[in-house]
Amino acid sequence: MSKFKKKTDKGTPSISTASLPDIVFMLLFFFMVSTTMRDTEMMVQVRLPEATQVAKLEKKSLVSHIFIGAPSRQYQALLGTDSRIQLNDSFKTLVDIRDFISSERDALGEADKAKLTTSLKIDEDTRMGIVDDVKQELRKASALKISYAARRVENF
Repeated sequence: MSKFKKKTDKGTPSISTASLPDIVFMLLFFFMVSTTMRDTEMMVQVRLPEATQVAKLEKKSLVSHIFIGAPSRQYQALLGTDSRIQLNDSFKTLVDIRDFISSERDALGEADKAKLTTSLKIDEDTRMGIVDDVKQELRKASALKISYAARRVENF
């Protein structure tokens, strides 16, 4: 009789899955922290006009958006098909633009108030009269940094 037994081939050992829940929860936590949710619900239909030279805005936290376009289907029975102004999550009039700009400025720090940019997202079929009226109200509110949103045209 021998003291040492011959080793038998038992195969490869199985992979431990003890740390798998930790990894899953770390990934879940990462995506929960890094994902941003849409701030405003689109209540107007906006098909942006085409442009050949488009520049991206650098700091989106310093941008406030004004949407102008025809109301969505669910609001057309109540409001009609004429172009409307949407500020945040509600329809507003021209008079409300000054209050909107002042509340956006109040939400920023003192150093960033002068850097506030107003982005106009306007449907391509909107009449220019309402756009001009909005620009006049922005001028009265001293919001002079304006950008127009557009979609890029590749083949020009």
